[in-house]
Amino acid sequence: MHIEIDKDSGFCFGVTTAIHKAEEQLANSGTLFCLGDIVHNGRECERLRRLGLQTVDHQDLTRQQGSKVMLRAHGEPPQTYLTAEENHIQLIDATCPVVLHLQKRIKAEYDADTRHERQIVIYGKNGHAEVVGLVGQTNGTAIVIESIDDARTRLDFTRPISLYSQTTMPLEGFHTIIRFIQQSILEKNKSSESSEYSENSEYSELEGAFSYHDTICRQVANRIPNIRAFAQRHDVVLFVCGKKSSNGKILYNECLQVNPRTYMVEEPSEIDFTWFSDAQSVGICGATSTPTWLMEQCRDAITNR
Repeated sequence: MHIEIDKDSGFCFGVTTAIHKAEEQLANSGTLFCLGDIVHNGRECERLRRLGLQTVDHQDLTRQQGSKVMLRAHGEPPQTYLTAEENHIQLIDATCPVVLHLQKRIKAEYDADTRHERQIVIYGKNGHAEVVGLVGQTNGTAIVIESIDDARTRLDFTRPISLYSQTTMPLEGFHTIIRFIQQSILEKNKSSESSEYSENSEYSELEGAFSYHDTICRQVANRIPNIRAFAQRHDVVLFVCGKKSSNGKILYNECLQVNPRTYMVEEPSEIDFTWFSDAQSVGICGATSTPTWLMEQCRDAITNR
């Protein structure tokens, strides 16, 4: 039986950088606090915990006076930086550069719109750490939508809209939201005006009422077509990721759509070897939060069964 580990799976650039920063700090001091799980993978968090990384939450932050605290790749709202400054906390900022750039863009638009007439909308997962950080750039006023139903019920199509996206959302979903908002604005305008619209007048209406910003990380977005092709090449697919991984759920479902013999595990102990009966090839892949060493452990577990 041939077993292949997907070369495009594993940590994205942002996660890799954050973990390297944590390892460097731990090598020097032996102890480091991290605000939230550094990555949505229990096994990797446990590995770093053994090296001295301690996870704290936002409620614990005020009790870390004088300590070093790492901010993970997901990013944080402005209030976190203010709390750290007030409590003399040294921040090790590992915010992904792509996320940091997005935060600055949203904050710049929010600050420039002094009357706050535009609705700043974020296509993303409610409560996700990155989204919390993005909403924080707007003093908590940004509207988070996960679906067309959210857009339909939460947006006012008579007011201007600026749409952004969480960096790890699927491109297809983002484009679906764009088309829905465009159509909704045009329908609202047509219902309130008696004159007929030409293509040029429609464009003019949208130009003033709606702008969208493709802020999806291409390193992450490109994994969807790659992982679908990978899953199609194999009889069975083993998808390795932590249960908290939002990106993992998206990529797992992409695999499942093209290969019904796709199974998700968090670690080798969860593998059911009956999955591989009659299989000539097995593909092992994972999320942007899945370490390569964990996929290798799963490969070894299958090989040595």
